[in-house]
Amino acid sequence: MVGSVLFVCLGNICRSAAAEGIAKQQCEKMGLSLRIDSAGTSGWHIGEHPYAPMRAAALSHGYNINNLRARLFKPEDFEKFDLILAMDEDNRKKIEKQRPAGNNTPVKLFLDYAPEQPLREMPDPYFTRTFDEVLELIEDTARRLLSTLEASPAAA
Repeated sequence: MVGSVLFVCLGNICRSAAAEGIAKQQCEKMGLSLRIDSAGTSGWHIGEHPYAPMRAAALSHGYNINNLRARLFKPEDFEKFDLILAMDEDNRKKIEKQRPAGNNTPVKLFLDYAPEQPLREMPDPYFTRTFDEVLELIEDTARRLLSTLEASPAAA
């Protein structure tokens, strides 16, 4: 049973922060009770708000992520969350390197929940400057993820 989801990217100031904010709002609309959080595999931005251009783009899409703060992914997150979703393969590998012995928490790519997408990794708008496109992709994938969890919470 999936009751908690952690989104993870590199700095936790763009992709994973946006996914957290979007998924929380979509959960509310769907009446789902899931614990949603986000983290980064690097410590560069710990304690910072999401990147200003991402906050502005999210707000233009109807999502207020201004109150979020970046945090570092920790091995304890394997015990705290039922599903960990990485934004790209590099971060998935960094997460797996921290897996405690004997832990079986699933770690997947976020875009595994959008199989018709030609992309397997979520573009990083910090570098690509494609904030609106990434937000639309996160919105769609989060909706698919939550629909999957709603329909079959154990099969995520």
